[in-house]
Amino acid sequence: MKKLFGCLLLAFVVYSCGSNDRGELVGVKYGDKFHPEKPFGMVFIPGGSFTMGKGVEDMVGVSDAPAKTVTVKSFYMDETEITNSQYKEFVSWVRDSVARTKLALLAEELSFGNDDITDKKSKSSGIQDYAFKEIDTSKASPYYKYMMDNYGGMSDLNSPAQGKFLNWRVSLKWEVEDFPDEHYSEVMDSLFIPIEDTFDAQRLIDVKKIKYRYYWFDKNTAAKDNKSRRKDFFKEKVLTVYPDTTVWVKDFNYSYNDPMHQNYFWHKAYKDYPVVGVNWSQAKAFCNWRTVKKNNFLISKKRGAVGDKVPLFRLPSETEWEYAARGGLEYSKYPWGGPYIVSDKGCFLANFKPVRGDYAADGALYTVEAHSYNANDYGLYNMAGNVSEWTDVSYDPTSYYFSSTLNPSVADLENKRKVIRGGSWKDVAYFLEVSSRDYEYGDSARSYIGFRTVQDFNGTKFTKK
Repeated sequence: MKKLFGCLLLAFVVYSCGSNDRGELVGVKYGDKFHPEKPFGMVFIPGGSFTMGKGVEDMVGVSDAPAKTVTVKSFYMDETEITNSQYKEFVSWVRDSVARTKLALLAEELSFGNDDITDKKSKSSGIQDYAFKEIDTSKASPYYKYMMDNYGGMSDLNSPAQGKFLNWRVSLKWEVEDFPDEHYSEVMDSLFIPIEDTFDAQRLIDVKKIKYRYYWFDKNTAAKDNKSRRKDFFKEKVLTVYPDTTVWVKDFNYSYNDPMHQNYFWHKAYKDYPVVGVNWSQAKAFCNWRTVKKNNFLISKKRGAVGDKVPLFRLPSETEWEYAARGGLEYSKYPWGGPYIVSDKGCFLANFKPVRGDYAADGALYTVEAHSYNANDYGLYNMAGNVSEWTDVSYDPTSYYFSSTLNPSVADLENKRKVIRGGSWKDVAYFLEVSSRDYEYGDSARSYIGFRTVQDFNGTKFTKK
């Protein structure tokens, strides 16, 4: 009895002195102090308030951007438009995922019940090199074993890979001379343009088969409906991701732009130029992939876990875009201030169409490299000119009158007109103004529209003006 009393007394002393600080309310312990990490290639935009809209008379008379004071939360934004090189990484990843999935499924089908593929040597040859990644069950976690025993896969069982892991350690072979066997050739042939549609003996990848699949959560509908199940608000999106390179021909009648059509996206001469020919949905798919890419890296390095993921990469709201474009300058006409579009030395300050028909007067015929011209005071390049940029907002000419003054954003999925901002290489100076609004239909791709992404800042860092 004395021993029991002594143990209880010791437990009480340890509990009261160590675990809950003498019984006071101290909150949950989170471990290490949180330090926000600035994403690579992005700049920090401190939150604040500003006068959004036309601060002076709207000379065009559109009257869709009346001046109003709004407040914006802090966020990160890409310092440049997304480049061909960056978007190509996305396209290549999707292409390789499609190929690896097809190879793994066929390898599994061939090995199932096949007595000829039993020894280790025969399994590690040809298409079997690309079979689904096998996990050493003796070292696997209890959760992995449970999932495999009960569901036969991990996470998304409805995916083409059926919830199994692709083997990314083996390099894909894209040159036909390097194909290891006929089964590998069969899969790759299914990804190429049909032989009857080729010429000059060139087998090209069928870009219509480079499709990205992802889900998103319809939070707006969920907020209004508390009776349905959570899965009812999951929205699936499957779309091709390759840019429409024919925009260079379609956008301009009776104009010779064939070299841009042939070379702009893939030639290394344009790797640091802004990607174009990407519609609104493709831009949003890129944002989803960028988020997944970062989270997968953190998990692989044991620096992230479920519930501890990076904020979503996304398209900016129209308000965020204008706030960032102003660079902290109140009532500015252009990102550099204004009201002029040339410097005191007579040099143009952006890439646009300064003179009727003279596209090269500013030193550029089409687009320019993403880091061209001077950055604004936030460190953002080409917030005026070069390419117009998709935002996450639907265009409504009256939205400024009814939208909130706190982080305003009008995301109407039924409205197919999406706001673009900043003007482009083919636009006149009016569209370069930070307050000018324009739109394009979300399913349209243009040779003068690109995008950049933003990411929320976890915290309330705020700048007073």
